[in-house]
Amino acid sequence: MNAGESVRSVDQAQALASVITLVRQRFPAAKANLTPWRDDPQTRQWSEQDSLDLSFHFPGWSPRLQCRSLLIQLRFCGESAEVQPSLLGVLMRGMTYDGERWRLATVGEWLPEGPHLPQPDQVIQLQMICRDLFELFSGSTAADEAA
Repeated sequence: MNAGESVRSVDQAQALASVITLVRQRFPAAKANLTPWRDDPQTRQWSEQDSLDLSFHFPGWSPRLQCRSLLIQLRFCGESAEVQPSLLGVLMRGMTYDGERWRLATVGEWLPEGPHLPQPDQVIQLQMICRDLFELFSGSTAADEAA
């Protein structure tokens, strides 16, 4: 589900802003897009309520990442709209106008797969973003429970 359409509270808006900040710390030139999916019947058919999707576009081709855009899909354990959900996993995709070039999922070894892989130093940056995302959402949940 488009991140821009799924925010229902101030806490969720703050969490979304934190996600953008985390990615922009590693890739400062990236521009956030909170609505990466088209709003048409075919796309709505595949909409997932427990997912938060956003993308980041680079100002041209990124040879080190082997893509023009990053699509990030955050999967949550949907418990309640009032409580910050816990993060189950992250799926990142390196995209071009031709489609997906690689994908990195937070299962197994957290390594990218695909025909055009990012450089090793960039893989480390992507993995660090994933770790930071897990910390961000585990910290939010713990803070909410303590309050």
